[in-house]
Amino acid sequence: MIVRLLSKFWHLFQRNGGFYLAVTSIALVLAVGIHQLAFSQQPVKIRVLMQALEAAQWQPLVEQFEAQNPDIDLEIVEGPNATNLVEDLYTSSFLLGDSPYDLVYMDIVWTPKFAAAGWLVDLSDRIADAELSAFLNGDVNGGRYSDGLYRIPFRSDAGMLYYRRDLLEAAGFDPPETVEDLTRIATALQESGQVEWGYVWQGKQYEGLAAMFVELLEGFGGFWIDPETKEVGLDRSETIEAVEFLRSTLENGISPPGVTTYQEEEARRFFQNGKAAFMRNWPYVWPLANAEDSPVAGKIAIKPMVHQIGYDSGACQGGWGLGMVKSTRHPEEAWRVIEFITSEASQKQFVLETGYVPSRRSLFNDPDIVAKYSHYPELLAVQESSVLRPPIAQYAQASDILQRYLSAALTDRLTPDRAMQRAAEETRRLLGR
Repeated sequence: MIVRLLSKFWHLFQRNGGFYLAVTSIALVLAVGIHQLAFSQQPVKIRVLMQALEAAQWQPLVEQFEAQNPDIDLEIVEGPNATNLVEDLYTSSFLLGDSPYDLVYMDIVWTPKFAAAGWLVDLSDRIADAELSAFLNGDVNGGRYSDGLYRIPFRSDAGMLYYRRDLLEAAGFDPPETVEDLTRIATALQESGQVEWGYVWQGKQYEGLAAMFVELLEGFGGFWIDPETKEVGLDRSETIEAVEFLRSTLENGISPPGVTTYQEEEARRFFQNGKAAFMRNWPYVWPLANAEDSPVAGKIAIKPMVHQIGYDSGACQGGWGLGMVKSTRHPEEAWRVIEFITSEASQKQFVLETGYVPSRRSLFNDPDIVAKYSHYPELLAVQESSVLRPPIAQYAQASDILQRYLSAALTDRLTPDRAMQRAAEETRRLLGR
């Protein structure tokens, strides 16, 4: 448009001489000024990629944010409903060197990889310790790598033990604290014909197997990888004992043979249909198992995972949060999005609408949330016992190693001792030890 105006004024100038020179100059200044003003008033676009399902759930928050921040256009790019595929899309965009995203909505286990690669901004200077203290410790620690903070928590997650409260109360049992308690109660309920199986869990070779095993390691006093020293604990006696416990549930008929093919949903359906007394799973199960058409509605309860005598419960820390892409051209606007989305008000609204777990501690006892989800105070006790998967840049490869050898032990292809020895050796090679 400006080019056309210049051309027109130039022809007029040639025909009418200097009279039009001043008019042309004024018109040019006005045209350029109007164009720049219009351009400057365009909202800044901030893009973030996430699974399509959750993108739809975010829409009310996006609309509220844009209403309060008219200078920012928050664009949610819908990705596939598979966590690993979304991670791959982010990784590909970073490797190409010109990522279209300003923010990363990331699973907790992505943080070390993305931070170590230099793809994220260290947010330590943007948030005070007092503000961070309002979040669950596990969620905050899951956003750290080395000496930096690269992820602000939005929604949390943690593994826990579900149990049939009605059956335990009728039989006079207290909820189990130790693995011995679980074994004893499960066996008694099976022998009395109350349930077909005692305990279901995630035994398939996938990330859920590693998450479940992290909890057992904590409960048996073991560890996977020390992120500071890179020491590997997979061949220690505590780890072998944890594997042997899982094997014993299969050998003694407490867990069904097919549990080595179960992911979260297979375990949930088994438990929800009333076929098992105990189940290890995530918080998402609660509203499903208590739906009106569920056979166990109103009959279940939750607690931290069982452990060995002398050790503490472990709840694998999961969850999602926001990080800032290092190449963003709009860091201030991107930070305003992070502040809004992770705020107490936004989290409360999101939890009430979706049933997800908040990352802010105060919301677990919020009257409105407890009125809708009565188990949240008990859920807080689970979340407070969280344990992280190793926060190392090579986590994906380390997890693959553990999954393969743990699966081999559970399916009788290797003894627990030999499987964990091989897992430890391969992990040490991965870490250069």
